[in-house]
Amino acid sequence: MNDEIWMQRALELARQGAEAGEVPVGAVLVRDDQVLGEGFNQPITSHDPTAHAEVVALRNAADDEQNYRLPGSTLYVTLEPCTMCFGALVHARVARLVYAAKEPRAGVCESQLQLPQVDFYNHKLLVEGGLMEAESAAMLKAFFAARRKG
Repeated sequence: MNDEIWMQRALELARQGAEAGEVPVGAVLVRDDQVLGEGFNQPITSHDPTAHAEVVALRNAADDEQNYRLPGSTLYVTLEPCTMCFGALVHARVARLVYAAKEPRAGVCESQLQLPQVDFYNHKLLVEGGLMEAESAAMLKAFFAARRKG
């Protein structure tokens, strides 16, 4: 698998988000080594509280595929998803989630709720965390340190 390549792309997208003044989170949705959709955080610039990187990538892919279900796909994201984003991945039937850094306050894969382990969802996805965690965490720390100074 090309997990590192796709996570590197997600990190590039996160940098684009940071340049736009958004929290630097990027996401890429891939199936069969083809990008289905991608995005970065944009709730501030789009005035949309749901415009997290994961949701932007899912919307992009669903529109291109003309299908709200995206089976067989893998989402690469630079930060552990929140409740909303994890729910969207379940509803889209994403097969696999790979994330970089943990989100200690609102992450729901391992930091807070461990949602991948619950048995009430009608779809299970494989979840792997920690890929390129140091790079993502450093970008987030630098972003927030700069905001506190300015």
